[in-house]
Amino acid sequence: MVQEICVFLFSLTALGVLYTMNNVPAFQEPVVILETGVAVLVAVFLLVYLATRYNPPKDPLFYVFAEFSFTCVIDLTSALEYDGYTSGFMEFYQKTGEPYLGTPYAIMMCYWDGIVHFILYLMLIHRMSNRQQYRTLGLFWAGSLCANMIVFVPGIVVGKYGSEIHPAFWLNMPFLLVPIWGAVSLFSRPRDMPLVGASKAEREQKKALIWRPLDLLFVVYLVAAMGFTIFRGLAVLDCPLEILNRYVTEYEPYLKDPVGFPRVMMLLLLFHALPMLGSFAYGLCTPGCTWMLDWTAYFAGAILQCQWSHIGASLHPRTAEMYRIPITTLVPVLLLNLLYAAGPILLALRCKREPDYFLSTAPWVPVNLVIT
Repeated sequence: MVQEICVFLFSLTALGVLYTMNNVPAFQEPVVILETGVAVLVAVFLLVYLATRYNPPKDPLFYVFAEFSFTCVIDLTSALEYDGYTSGFMEFYQKTGEPYLGTPYAIMMCYWDGIVHFILYLMLIHRMSNRQQYRTLGLFWAGSLCANMIVFVPGIVVGKYGSEIHPAFWLNMPFLLVPIWGAVSLFSRPRDMPLVGASKAEREQKKALIWRPLDLLFVVYLVAAMGFTIFRGLAVLDCPLEILNRYVTEYEPYLKDPVGFPRVMMLLLLFHALPMLGSFAYGLCTPGCTWMLDWTAYFAGAILQCQWSHIGASLHPRTAEMYRIPITTLVPVLLLNLLYAAGPILLALRCKREPDYFLSTAPWVPVNLVIT
């Protein structure tokens, strides 16, 4: 509990840093913002390290979660200020730091980071402190933040803000690269496997898909989600098919927003989520795919973050009216996007709570066994 409290208090100091920089002109030059940002991140790391030196954490990811929780407060403050709920903290950063944070997509992304990721960091640190399992929750976080940054950083470069990149842009690099390292680290660790009898797993794996109605329903969903992913991917690639043009015009005009984020997201889903959806359908039809227990958690975090930002930006008042979801098609568009977001979460929960079908039932053979 002491570590969680320390991290929470360190995170709140971000407000003091922002207020100081907003009121001291010397800190508002573009290069100085980058230098100050790097110095603050280093200082936060040193403070966390010194605060835990007598009881150091065994997992280096603790320092990542503590450091990133600090920036969660900054992101939440940015979103609240752009939406008019607060003032006096981020005006300088909006002008000479990262002006693209004022886009509806970035605002929704900052809300996600400032609320969901902050809660995840506190939960992960709490589990670490109490020696509880946190690998699956960590994979969910890694998927969420990786998807977040993989859309955000390229979206800045290829969108209309590509010509307004200031030095503070490079502060995003640790948040792009570190989650990838975190994901690799978590995937390489032993799974949080439940105790399941081999006979029970064998019985479950002998059942055909038709006798597993929930899994059959998931396969149908995954096939439909694959079709929806291809459909929207082709739409942002300016495919001349009339049905695609009509969908963009009458249902999701936000896909054509020049900010660049929706286009990058749909391409990410087309080239990365699409193969994963197909792999999950295969895993539900083929027993013993233990990788399903890991990748469904990672994928759920990624899709949920993407859909939160996409749906929120499509409805946000800062989005130009011509790119918002039309009132006449609001219900079907929201329903489609919510189903697209909910499916991976439900699939991950199904794999976590009833993993029998995905467990390996191969007999254990000693390594030093000599076959003659």
